Amino acid sequence: MSIFCVLQYGNFVDNLRLYVRGGGGGMGLPRLGGQGGNGGDVWVVATKNMTLKRIKDKYPQKRFVGGAGANSSVRALKGERGKDKEILAPVGITVTTDDGKILGDLNTEGDRLMVVKGGHGGSYHSAFEPSKGQTKNLRLDLKLIADLGLVGFPNAGKSSLLAAMSNATPQIANYAFTTLKPEIGKLMYKDYKQISVADLPGLIEGAHINKGMGHKFLKHVERTKQLLFVVDVCGFQLANKTPFRSAFEAVQLLTKELELYKEELVSKPALLVVNKMDLPDAADKLAELKDQLQNPDEFSDLLPDDMIPKNYMTFRHVVPVSASTGFGVDTLKSCIRESLDEDAAMATKAIHQDRLQEKIWGLLFALSFCTAYRQN
Repeated sequence: MSIFCVLQYGNFVDNLRLYVRGGGGGMGLPRLGGQGGNGGDVWVVATKNMTLKRIKDKYPQKRFVGGAGANSSVRALKGERGKDKEILAPVGITVTTDDGKILGDLNTEGDRLMVVKGGHGGSYHSAFEPSKGQTKNLRLDLKLIADLGLVGFPNAGKSSLLAAMSNATPQIANYAFTTLKPEIGKLMYKDYKQISVADLPGLIEGAHINKGMGHKFLKHVERTKQLLFVVDVCGFQLANKTPFRSAFEAVQLLTKELELYKEELVSKPALLVVNKMDLPDAADKLAELKDQLQNPDEFSDLLPDDMIPKNYMTFRHVVPVSASTGFGVDTLKSCIRESLDEDAAMATKAIHQDRLQEKIWGLLFALSFCTAYRQN
């Protein structure tokens, strides 16, 4: 079985590691009994349309610190409190510490979670010396329903494919919208590794504006690590009044729907399954599809301008299968395992790099402190 490789890496972010520190308290004023202001706290706030990737891009250092409390002074014996720092995060995340302790879930827009407190201002009880704010390393994890999500138009054979690959028994019938809610199947491997796959409701053109299953489908797409596009090698026609779409057109229309709903979904790691290879002329149609995927701009005239995605979807593997006969299913399972293992290795490497960077920051801070101390 030949496998057609197109892309190595996607850049969708489903977890993020952050450093947070509460603001330090302000100095007290012993001779007048003045109290320094408390430092600001750090909060994580669930915000509509926010993504972990946007946080990463906007704050590449991934450090969030509350404002420092003001020192007590003759003009203001009670120092002003430091400003709280808010981390705007996506809805549907779990916040945990580095050692795995769950601090809380943010499931609804506007949910707030305080992750570190600011230090106390100096007062009589502390000999007018302030305290430092709390510090933590946090993980923000997008809640996932499965490792992979099957993406395709109705009748692409997603449910049949899931049944052929896993222990799931989804509804299978020759009519649109057989799947009305996510069906989760488990892929089992010889080393006892398990990979979960979600059969999501079929998309239709216009899903991004909530046609058909629309938003109910697309919100589930965000809750998977990777995408598994499934297209009929011979194309499809949803209804008599709708145009026939080739396999290449189906890929581009699916990409456009994801892009219009949330552009960053197109950057998720993805594989393409070309199903129904048992049909007549399937081999010729597969060869044509591969050529079109290699040179998508040359075939963009097949679709109206408003249906062409800004960025073409790229796939780590393009795998021909027949869900009904089992052809190519084992190869597909191997490709899925390889893709997920690759991402897991990259995530582990990123964590090690973050921890190394933290040590470097600590050494630089200690060095600057010692230098300042010697100068004084």
